[in-house]
Amino acid sequence: MKAIMVMYDSLNRRMLPPYGNTWVHAPNFKRLAKESVIFENSYVGSMPCMPARRELHTGRYNFLHRSWGPIEPYDDSMPEILKANGIYTHLVSDHYHYWEDGGCTYHTRYKSWEISRGQEGDKWKGEAGDIELPESLNNTRHGGEAGPSIKQDWVNRKYMQDEVNHPQAKTFAMGMDFIHKNHQADDWFLQIETFDPHEPYFSYQQYKDLYPDKHIGPHYDWPPYQKVSEEQELVDHMRYENAALVSMCDYYLGEVLDLMDKYNLWEDTMLIVNTDHGFLLGEHGWWAKCSMPFYNEIAHTPLFIWDPRSGIKSEKRNSLVQTIDIPATLLEYFNVDLPADMEGKALKDVIKYDIPVRNAGLFGLFGALAHRVVFKQINPIHIKQY
Repeated sequence: MKAIMVMYDSLNRRMLPPYGNTWVHAPNFKRLAKESVIFENSYVGSMPCMPARRELHTGRYNFLHRSWGPIEPYDDSMPEILKANGIYTHLVSDHYHYWEDGGCTYHTRYKSWEISRGQEGDKWKGEAGDIELPESLNNTRHGGEAGPSIKQDWVNRKYMQDEVNHPQAKTFAMGMDFIHKNHQADDWFLQIETFDPHEPYFSYQQYKDLYPDKHIGPHYDWPPYQKVSEEQELVDHMRYENAALVSMCDYYLGEVLDLMDKYNLWEDTMLIVNTDHGFLLGEHGWWAKCSMPFYNEIAHTPLFIWDPRSGIKSEKRNSLVQTIDIPATLLEYFNVDLPADMEGKALKDVIKYDIPVRNAGLFGLFGALAHRVVFKQINPIHIKQY
C-alpha cells in the first residue's frame, strides 16, 4: 500500500468548485472531487501553521497547552512511526517555516526530505544594497514602513520570473520525481506540501488572465492582518490575486492526478488533499487570520480523501472531522497501531459509511480564543467561543 498527501497552506474551501464556488477556475479540483470522498464538515484544530503541523504528526490538539514551536523529542510523530514500521516516508516542501528556528525538527522525522526555497520572506537570496519597493508595499502586511519580510520577498521574486523556478513548481516537480521513481515499489508515504496559496499572492500572467480583474492602481498582493480599510475595488483585486494563485495550485494538482492515472495508483494508493486553515479575504470586515475570531472562512476547511480499500468516490461525507484525524487515518491505513494518547480517529468508516467519530470538536489559538463546534447527529448546529 502507498499514500500521497498533497497539502496546501491557507486554501479556502469557498474558493473551490466542489464546495460551491462558481467563478474560480479550478478544473482539477473538480476532477479530484469525482475521484474521492468530499468532506463537508472538516475543521481545523490548532492555529496557525506550525501548531497545525504538530497535530499532523501527533494527532493531538496543540493549542490547549502550547503555541507555535518545534515538534518535541517526546512527541509521537506519524511519519516517524510509519518509518519505524517499515514504511518509507518522504517530504517535499517549500514551506520555509520547517527550516527555521521555532518550526524546525519536523522534517527530520521523515526517512528523507527535499526543499525548495523562496516563499514569502524566506531568507534566501542576498542583496546587500538598498531595496527599491513599490510604495504601496509599505502599507501591506505589517503596516507602516515595509518590514524585512516584505523586502526579502521582493528580492526572492527576481529569481522566479519563470514559472519553472517558482517554489511551488519546484516542490511538485520533486514530488512527481519521487512518484516516477517509486511507483512500482510498495509501502511508502509521500507528502507534497506547498506554502501556496498563502499570501503574498505571487503567480503568473496566464493564471491572472483567467479573471476579470480591472485593477490598474498600485501594486497590491499581500493583505494586512487587520480590519479592512481598503475600497471595494482593492478588496476585489486581492480576491482575484488569491484566485489566480488557487488556479496555479490547481494546475499542479492536475499533474499529480495525471500520474495517479498514468501508473494506475488508484488501485493501491491513498490520496489525501488538505490544508492547514482558510483565510479571510474581506469577509466580516477582516483580512487574514489570528487577529479575530476564527470564522468559518478560516476554520472550515476543504478535505478530499481517496481510500482504495473502499473504492468510494464522488460522494460527500457530513461527519465532523479535524486535522488530528489525518495522522490516525494514515497509521490505520498502513496497519500500524495508533499511540494510546492519540486523540484523532481513523476515518476509514467515515469514508465508507459516514459513521461519525465525534459529536464535537475544539479549535483555537494558544492563549487566545478557543472555539467548539458541536454537531447534532450529522448536522452542525452551532459554534461557541470561549
